[in-house]
Order: sequence, then C-alpha cells, then structure tokens
Amino acid sequence: MLSRVADSLYWMSRYLERAENTARQLDVTMSLMLDTAGASAESRWRRLVAALGDSMGLDWNNDLDSMAHSLVFDHLNPASVTYTVNAARENARQVREEISTEQWQRLNRLYHQIHSPHSLSQSRSNMADVLTSLVDGIHLFKGVTDTTMIHGQGWHFIRLGRYLERAYATATLLEVFQPDLLQASEHDDTGYQYLEQVGLLRCCTAFEAYCQVYTADLSPDRILEFLLLNRDFPHSIRYSVEGIRQAVTAIQNTGARRPSDDLTAGIGRLHAMLDFTSIAEILAGDSARFLHAIREQCLHIHELIYSYYVHYSIQSALAI
Repeated sequence: MLSRVADSLYWMSRYLERAENTARQLDVTMSLMLDTAGASAESRWRRLVAALGDSMGLDWNNDLDSMAHSLVFDHLNPASVTYTVNAARENARQVREEISTEQWQRLNRLYHQIHSPHSLSQSRSNMADVLTSLVDGIHLFKGVTDTTMIHGQGWHFIRLGRYLERAYATATLLEVFQPDLLQASEHDDTGYQYLEQVGLLRCCTAFEAYCQVYTADLSPDRILEFLLLNRDFPHSIRYSVEGIRQAVTAIQNTGARRPSDDLTAGIGRLHAMLDFTSIAEILAGDSARFLHAIREQCLHIHELIYSYYVHYSIQSALAI
C-alpha cells in the first residue's frame, strides 16, 4: 500500500475518533454543570479542555452556550468537532478509491449534517441532541466500515488509527481526572463524587459495562482498574493497545513491510505494562506517572508508525 494511502486512512480514523471523543465529553460536561452544588462550571470546563489537550482559544468566559458552540462548530479550531470531521472527510476524499461507496456517503452525510443551518439553529436550543446525533453518525460510519470494506491493509490502518487515538485519549482523560477524583478523600461529599464518577464512566461509554462487572457500587480504584486494565471493554486502554498490536501484526501479514524492531518493541512494551501490572501495583506507586507514561508511549508508537510506514526512504523500501 502506498504510504500516502496508509497515512490518509490512518488519519481519517483518528480524526473521527477524536470528534466522537470531543462530542461525548462535551455532552457529559454540560450535564454535570447542571449540578451547581459541586464543582464550579469553570473548573469543570477547564478539566474538559485539559482532557482534550489544552487547546488554545477555549478559556472560560462565563458563557457556556457560546463556548460549547465554538467547541462544536468553529472550523478554525483544531479541537472542534467540525474541524476534525472536516479533516476526516478530506483524508477520505484523497483515498476515495480505497473506501466503499457506503463509507463515503456516510461520512459525507456527517459532514453536511454538521454544516447544516438546522444543526446550527438546533444547537442554540438543544445542544445535547446535536451532540448525540453527531456521535450516532460516527458510530454508523464505523459500522459501515466494518461491514463494507475489505479487511485488508487499509482496514487495519483504520483500526490502528482508531485504537491509538482511543488509548491516548483515555489515558489523558484519566490523568486529568486523577488528582480531583481518583485520589478523592473519603471525607469529600459522596453525592458529588458519585456524580463525577458516573460522568467519568460516561465519557468512555462505560457506565453500564462497569456496572455489569462491579455493580453500581462506584469506587475510584475500580474505575481506574476498569478503564485501564479490562480485557473485554472496547474503550479500556488495555483493549485499545491490544487492538494496536493486532492491527500492526495484521498489516505485516497482508504483505506490508515487516515492522521494525523499534516499533515491535514499543508496542510490546506498552502491552506488557498493561498485561503484567495489577491495579494494586499501580495504586501503590505513582498512578499519575503511570498514566503519563502510557501517553508518552502512544506518542512514541505514532512516531515509529510514521517513520516506518509513511516517511520511510526509497532505499529502505528497496532493501526489504
């Protein structure tokens, strides 16, 4: 597969995953802000911005509606849902021959939906419905991708982008929540803590799944264990890293260049961190540092993927 094709499919997937993550976190944050007895609206907004990567131009101005509108519709802000959907569509357009008609139609429909006057007007009265509709559109694209696209190299690059973005985003979210919530004192307001813990799980579509494993008895330790180490939940970091490993292995098995030792080692190192570490060991050490190390390794894996599959030299390709 040409490096430009792999690059476009990889980033198409990452941008859509990012758009979904932003829309979901904004929806949850706006719901939490309805509770005025706990944290202030400003502190919750700052936490949202930090979880999205401390993007510029999102400083609190005491006008939630205008800030939420900007985070969704500002096409010049790289953190906005519109910007990431635009970028995903542009990457898809560049490799139109590599994706199915159904994929292109679904993504094109999502693009026109977010740019429609109806969405803009609806957002002023009911932003939650707009965000839910956008997330539904992204879910439909993922389903269409899995059911209409050949599961070859291109499909595996899409999975690679999805899971790498998801692992990094979840680690960032947990790192941001960690000081205020995951290390909360037992003397803190239990009602406020319960609401915030439900919010954290909802940011990862994990509340019902968590309850199936642990019941509705929420605790910071169990939440961290579930979102970090669960083998079966699609939004846990461990599941995502396993998805990264499987995608790279499958890309190699479909005839691509054999992954470099550095890339194999980098993915294996991150996989081992999550596979052979217990939650007790993480909590006994520095959980914030552990989460930050996951983020750093995700960035390192991205750099290795780029150097090996996208920016490789002609000489190295001919030497294989």
